Amino acid sequence: MAEKVSIEEDMKSANGAAHLEEQESGMANGLTDHKKNGPEALSEKLKRIAKANLLVILTVAGVIVGVLIGLAVRSAHLSNTQIIYFGFPGELLIRLLKMIIIPLVVCSLVSGAASIDPKALGKLGGWAMLFFLVTTLIASAIGVIMAFIIRPGTLTSSKPSLSVSNDGVPQSKEVVDSFLDLVRNIFPSNLVAAAFQSYATSYKFVKVQKNDSTNVSYIVEKVPYGADVDGMNILGLVVFAIVFGVALRKLGEEGEILIKFFNSFNEATMVLVSWIMWYAPLGIMFLVAGKIVEMEEVGLLFASLGKYIACCVIGHMVHGLLVLPLIYFIFTRKNPFTFLLGLVTALATAFGTSSSSATLPLMMKCVEEKNGVSKQISRFILPIGATVNMDGAALFQCVAAVFIAQLNNQPLNFIQVITILVTATASSVGAAGIPAGGVLTLAIILEAVGLPTNDISLILAVDWLVDRTCTVINVEGDAFGAGLLQHFVDRNAKQEEGAELSEVRLEGIRPTQQESSPLVAKSKEALEEGVAIAAARPSEKESIM
Repeated sequence: MAEKVSIEEDMKSANGAAHLEEQESGMANGLTDHKKNGPEALSEKLKRIAKANLLVILTVAGVIVGVLIGLAVRSAHLSNTQIIYFGFPGELLIRLLKMIIIPLVVCSLVSGAASIDPKALGKLGGWAMLFFLVTTLIASAIGVIMAFIIRPGTLTSSKPSLSVSNDGVPQSKEVVDSFLDLVRNIFPSNLVAAAFQSYATSYKFVKVQKNDSTNVSYIVEKVPYGADVDGMNILGLVVFAIVFGVALRKLGEEGEILIKFFNSFNEATMVLVSWIMWYAPLGIMFLVAGKIVEMEEVGLLFASLGKYIACCVIGHMVHGLLVLPLIYFIFTRKNPFTFLLGLVTALATAFGTSSSSATLPLMMKCVEEKNGVSKQISRFILPIGATVNMDGAALFQCVAAVFIAQLNNQPLNFIQVITILVTATASSVGAAGIPAGGVLTLAIILEAVGLPTNDISLILAVDWLVDRTCTVINVEGDAFGAGLLQHFVDRNAKQEEGAELSEVRLEGIRPTQQESSPLVAKSKEALEEGVAIAAARPSEKESIM
């Protein structure tokens, strides 16, 4: 037996030594292979990274090449017709993206609202609205602070006079009517018309007879009346889609067929988006180039309004590179700039199209594939953010309001500054997610603090540039909001899992306690019997004595 044991031990030691030799030889071969294939592995890694980020590289290259082409073509002095033809590929991209907005927004919100529990839906919507409100208020405050620090409307000899027509200046509107229009658009009277028209208040002057006891006089009264104007009522569609999705959820099994229909429609739309994404770099290149070719009197423009442009762009950089990443880092403890890297394609598209609604399809794709946000959250929150969250627009509107006040030498008191902040935050909710959408709501702010609306023509002169940085910030804020909500959902899920595990452990402990209880009872009985016997023995001894 002793010989067998020793033989087995010798075999084990021999096998162990052989196994160690195999590991060492394998490590040595691995090191030699690594040394041989080192340069190849690096090149393969670079190829893999380039292949994975090919669309991002092409999109950024499209923006850079578009700027260079635009500067080169400017010297050719193209006619207006030639400029339109030159920018046709860019126009085609915007048409493709706008074509897909309505089915994407409606289907994604219906399927998202139907797939989420109503209680969770309320929590998600509440957290999203709180995030959007806080960030928009911060953006408005940054705009006012930057305008008071840089003072873009001062240190000029006279008010800038640019050859800009007043055709694009929106009609001045009462603040009350503006907010009533916002409420009216939340509840559209015709869903089909809401896809291409929205409600807007206009005014007509009516002569009203005023009868006094002595004579008859006439007064002119300004009477508001409503009219449908061109422009998608995206806010009304968003509200209807959310409510309709909740109603489908309430139906239970009867609503499953329609929910599956919207889910399938949504997935098919995202396939179309993935196809459009590969055309985006070419379209963005011609959009940027065409806009640069259109510019007139660039030197005069920057000399007159350069400080205003710088104030807006610096404010947007502060909000987009410091404030939003800091908020994301504080709550998630994750690197916000790795999150931003996943959004490069969407941000470049936002810069090229200057439309947050048109960028929405690409933003959904980037957030889901690059940053790991679930479809339920991204397709529910991002359409709402594209409609409600307008950080960049609020910041630019505050800068523009203070700029116009400084141009007209009208000092702003504390109440007027607060009015600008609140009005910019509230009016940005109803701002259209289209190019120059923020300018339409700027008139509301100017009316609220008693500033002339005619100077909006100066803002329109450089809106093509400022609006692009506005859109980038709007889109970035929506994406960070989706990332934060995903973090909250994941954290709550982990907490629930931990609670379930602790319950399971407690349930596992309780049976052992129940099984041990009879033993405890028996031991108690044995002790009681021992005490009784011990008590009885002295009496026995006494009887013997």
